[in-house]
Amino acid sequence: MGLPRLVCAFLLAACCCCPRVAGVPGEAEQPAPELVEVEVGSTALLKCGLSQSQGNLSHVDWFSVHKEKRIPIFRVRQGQGQSEPGEYQHRLSLQDRGATLALTQVTPHDERIFLCQGKRPRSQEHRIQLRVYKAPEEPNIQVNALGIPVDSKEPEEVATCVGRNGYPIPQVIWYKNGRPLKEEKNRVHIQSSQTVESSGLYTLKSILKAQLVKEDKDAQFYCELNYRLPSGNHMKESREVTVPVFYPTEKVWLEVEPVGMLKEGDRVEIRCLADGNPPPHFSISKQNPSTREAEEETTNDNGVLVLEPAQKEHSGLYECQGLDLDTMISLPSEPQELLVNYVSDVRVSPAAPERQEGSSLTLTCKAESSQDLEFQWLREETGQVLERGPVLQLHDLKREAGGGYRCVASVPSIPGLNRTQLVNVAVFGPPWMAFKERKVWVKENMMLNLSCEASGHPRPTISWNVNGTASEQDQDPQRVLSTLNVLVTPELLETGVECTASNDLGKNTSVLFLELVNLTTLTPDSNTTTGLSTSTASPHTRANSTSTERKLPEPESQGVVIVAVIVCILVLAVLGAVLYFLYKKGKLPCGRSGKQEITLPPSRKSEFVVEVKSDKLPEEMGLLQGSSGDKRAPGDQVGGGSCGQSLPHPQGPGAAGANGSNSLSFTPLCQR
Repeated sequence: MGLPRLVCAFLLAACCCCPRVAGVPGEAEQPAPELVEVEVGSTALLKCGLSQSQGNLSHVDWFSVHKEKRIPIFRVRQGQGQSEPGEYQHRLSLQDRGATLALTQVTPHDERIFLCQGKRPRSQEHRIQLRVYKAPEEPNIQVNALGIPVDSKEPEEVATCVGRNGYPIPQVIWYKNGRPLKEEKNRVHIQSSQTVESSGLYTLKSILKAQLVKEDKDAQFYCELNYRLPSGNHMKESREVTVPVFYPTEKVWLEVEPVGMLKEGDRVEIRCLADGNPPPHFSISKQNPSTREAEEETTNDNGVLVLEPAQKEHSGLYECQGLDLDTMISLPSEPQELLVNYVSDVRVSPAAPERQEGSSLTLTCKAESSQDLEFQWLREETGQVLERGPVLQLHDLKREAGGGYRCVASVPSIPGLNRTQLVNVAVFGPPWMAFKERKVWVKENMMLNLSCEASGHPRPTISWNVNGTASEQDQDPQRVLSTLNVLVTPELLETGVECTASNDLGKNTSVLFLELVNLTTLTPDSNTTTGLSTSTASPHTRANSTSTERKLPEPESQGVVIVAVIVCILVLAVLGAVLYFLYKKGKLPCGRSGKQEITLPPSRKSEFVVEVKSDKLPEEMGLLQGSSGDKRAPGDQVGGGSCGQSLPHPQGPGAAGANGSNSLSFTPLCQR
């Protein structure tokens, strides 16, 4: 009986032990570790979850779990911390009175479980799961620049998207025209791969392959990276790209610029267009109006026919040919009519009219054009509109009616399209001079340019009565201008200069009197001129008894003299104004004893008198000149005014200043 009892006792012991053995797996079912999330490069704070009593934290061991193996990294004894040798030796420190372990400069390699374990009152441990994150760089997208043909049998590479230095691996999504793309058999394929850098960060590369159609020629593709940070979910988008899509040409057509009605002189471009990519090789031809056959035109490197300037001969029927270099198939465009509007062959009859004074003249204008025309007549010299219509009638012709008349033929529906024709009307008569006589202010021994103008029909010639260098210039068919360069001599000053114009019907003379410049003369009258030359009169207002002049530039010395005279007058005027101001203020009152009043003619009552005080006799004193340069006689300085006042009179030698010098006093004339 002893052996059976031993067996039973063994079995009983085994049965009792079975629940304990089964309890070992239960020990592995520990609470989920505490989650701590940080970004790469920051500091992770690992808090030990043991009882916060000082006794429990005075003896703590820290471990990192790598590949299910505990590696001691830090220990706390009596509240003092000490790093264990290894990868964390220089990055750990205690915080919060020993309750927190700080891990600096976190890297992706630090993503693991950390645990802390205490000794008393019994062995305890707290597990911490560290998660590390890093945002990837901006996605870089590269498009397939070679393009994709639409007749490809399988998906072709559209673009490649690369996202660098992210952690963990970001997710990529492809978009076309703002809509996400998904895998589609034989249509869309997305191929992604990742690379682990030495830093532990990931670089993601994604290739989009697709089978495109003609409608995708303008499609916009881009990629999007989705990633997570401790703050939440984020995303970054690439730029949009367009991939070249190749498809055959189906239609060819012509385009003309500018759009609208064309006119001669415009810059016209004729270009071929097609709906294929790449475009075919273009050629442009024009139908010969005589043979009705197409003749190829010369185009530039871009296949554009440029007509500059466009002429009416460029009008016609144009056609474009597009040759597909892949299939060698030529496609023609629809013929297009090109019309270049024009106005040409403007003519006036009679072409060179000649009439006697008092007669009438009818001018008729004609022209050719592709559109309806409007006519108007202008006076050439003034631009005045004389008549609207193709016919201009001139009655009772005068000498002034001679000259140019311009016919303007225009197309009102096309701005800027017009042509003109000028006709000169000649009225028979002797020469007409721009002026009969005039004065010219000169300086002796100076070179002088004189001009003389005359008009008439037949055209007059001009001669001079003095020797010099003469030249003629035609102003129009009936008007001539002669210029003479001559030296001013005493003999020339005495005789003057004559210019004589003559033709078959008579002659006429103009006289130019030369006068030396007088420094006291401020402004020449309207019938004289100063300077180097005379001037001419307008042909529309001139007559043999009157003239209209335009002055030519004056010599510099003459201008200096005039300026000097004007400055002197201004100085006298300022002095007079100062004296008048003092008089009004009572500083220089009239009527004091010992003064003499100066009586002036009525025309000179507003002038001021300058009195000279000195030790000399009154007979030796004189007055300064007025603005006109006149001097007063002694008898003119005595007289009584209505105000009963007189100018101060020198009181002999004592009138001088203390230093014996002479003094000047200015006394205004009493107003009557």
